[in-house]
Formats: sequence, C-alpha cells, structure tokens
Amino acid sequence: MMIRKVLEVLACPVDKYHPLDLLELASTGDTIYEGVLLCRRCGRYYPIVNQVPIMLPDNLRNKREDLAFLEKWKSGLPEELLTSGKPWNQKS
Repeated sequence: MMIRKVLEVLACPVDKYHPLDLLELASTGDTIYEGVLLCRRCGRYYPIVNQVPIMLPDNLRNKREDLAFLEKWKSGLPEELLTSGKPWNQKS
C-alpha cells in the first residue's frame, strides 16, 4: 500500500536523488491510490498505480503502460511532465 510515510525512504532508482516530489491524483487520507513520484534532478517520473509505486529503471519500464498512464491523467499532470518527462512523454 502506498502511504505518505513511505516517501521518506524512497529515492530515484536512476540517480538516487531524495526526496522525490509527490503528485496525488487519487487519494484518501494517508493512502495514495494513483499518483506520480517526480525526480527533480533527472526529470524522471514514476507512476503510482493501484497503490503501488512503479519505480523501475528505464530498461525495465513498459512504454505502452507509461504512455497510457499519462493519457489517463493528463488533465491532472503538469505540462512539463507530459512534454518532457523521462523516460517517455507524450511527445516521444
């Protein structure tokens, strides 16, 4: 289950940057059902899907699933993430 307290120990798997920024898209109390973790250093985003943060390095990520996530939540995501987020974005 993705809860806010977990954020205290999470770091970007690519550059080890900490802390990650949280964008909540669907949450209740301390539980985050859908959202995004953002690394300010490298510009990567990590979706939170069904309470699970998908924190994989680029070569293990599913491009189709990441792009579908961006499309689903585009109205709640910053334009910068949609157009230049890594590893994929809506312009890639």
